[in-house]
Amino acid sequence: MSDHYLTRSPVTGQEYVPMRAPRFAEIPTFMRAPLAESLEGLDIAMVGVPFDGGVSNRTGARHGPREIRNMSSLMRPIHHVSRVNPYELCTVADVGDVHFSTLYEAAKAVGDIETFFGKLHEAGVAPLSAGGDHAITYPIFRAIARERPVGMVHIDAHTDTWDEYFGAKFHHGSPFRLATEEGLLDPKRTIQIGIRGAQLSTEPWDYSLEKGMRVVFMDEFARAGVDAIVEEARTVVGGGPTYISFDVDGLDPVYAPGTGTPEVGGLTTLEAQTLLRGLRGLDIVGGDVVEVAPPFDPSGNTALVGATMMYEILCLMAEAVVARKSA
Repeated sequence: MSDHYLTRSPVTGQEYVPMRAPRFAEIPTFMRAPLAESLEGLDIAMVGVPFDGGVSNRTGARHGPREIRNMSSLMRPIHHVSRVNPYELCTVADVGDVHFSTLYEAAKAVGDIETFFGKLHEAGVAPLSAGGDHAITYPIFRAIARERPVGMVHIDAHTDTWDEYFGAKFHHGSPFRLATEEGLLDPKRTIQIGIRGAQLSTEPWDYSLEKGMRVVFMDEFARAGVDAIVEEARTVVGGGPTYISFDVDGLDPVYAPGTGTPEVGGLTTLEAQTLLRGLRGLDIVGGDVVEVAPPFDPSGNTALVGATMMYEILCLMAEAVVARKSA
């Protein structure tokens, strides 16, 4: 572990690495990484976005970042498949949570998230976030895709390309419609995987398809298998800047019951991990794991799933950071 992960007790003066402390010890941070004091020299920032003001039914994702931090103490540094150690490749830290001026006015919440991530973007720091509901991805895109649109690998039960919902355009069912309409998301470099569940209208599916997004419904995923969908994803996003957005309701609720809009018949955790691992080598510029709602899962397993998927994305991002620096 590099010196960046070394800290000193203010009481005893003893130097130690929190990531090597017992998992039940220390103040919880994402993956037991240090809590950043500044952005200087930082490559990847792990961020909590405790906001669920965009949900359409069950609230609770506001508690996601705290519980994901807690369960992420179970993560270890070296990936057992790729042998990647993101902390050796990059400087990674927890930068805390987005601070909100208000949690009850959507427009201001959007601005608060955009401002926070804008500071990271200006400093050249790649963001990896824990939500919060899926509405948070839209203001993140407003911060990191100002100069050029990004492509996206989107794992979810829903396309999240709805229009207005009860008179509101900003909600957790609309982030990718808003991002597409503002030129932040390139729909032709976007693949949506795991889509399923009956709807009141075909509007969101139709919008995604009409704009050129590759929509992989769950029945196609089941027939084709993970490897084929990995190749499809790589073809769709190509070599350009790409964002990974992982909604835990993309998983079957037997694996992630703690979420606001569960849909039966989703991915297994192993399928999701295999899918993410297949994205190695892409230009991953950011990612998020959203819709972990701990109040609906007293076991803590959904938060553990969220932490695990964050770690998978972290490994991909670390290799991408190194590749960009080399280029």
